[in-house]
Amino acid sequence: MRFITAALLSSLSMGAYADNYQALTAEGAALIPPFQQQLLATVKTAMQSGGPVKAVEACQLLAPQIASEHSQSPWKVGRTALKVRNPANAADAWEKQVLEQFAKRAEAGEALADMLHSEVVAGELRMMKAITTGEPCLACHGKNIEPALAAVIDVGYPQDEARGFALGELRGAFTLRRTVDDGND
Repeated sequence: MRFITAALLSSLSMGAYADNYQALTAEGAALIPPFQQQLLATVKTAMQSGGPVKAVEACQLLAPQIASEHSQSPWKVGRTALKVRNPANAADAWEKQVLEQFAKRAEAGEALADMLHSEVVAGELRMMKAITTGEPCLACHGKNIEPALAAVIDVGYPQDEARGFALGELRGAFTLRRTVDDGND
């Protein structure tokens, strides 16, 4: 009888955990669109006011602040990639593994726009959503960057790796994390 009671309690606990996990995943996923929209609006405004050079400057100065503004406690929001421009955005081991999985899934024909991965890692709910290289990205991240713009990028980001992308390729991912270790989140 004790075994049956323990098994029943365990299955109820797992059901509550699954419901909580789904709710937290939905909560995290809801933070991505406004973050993405503000980043894109910032770059678009900079492009309109001063072209790609202004867009690079806006990214360098404003993107970290935008990420901070969208990191609503207890969530931390950011961006990462396998090839980063800003070393502060370098992927950790888990993020790198997920980005590599996204790349393999894209090669197999899955749409990048649909790629979202979440799991609990070391007491944190970690999430990533793929970013597709769009037309506006190509001026600064494409294969044919204007030499004057490349020179500006080289000054601001001497370790830049985020070049050579083609339209529709995996550019990187939005990355989110929050603590879930006490079971009451």
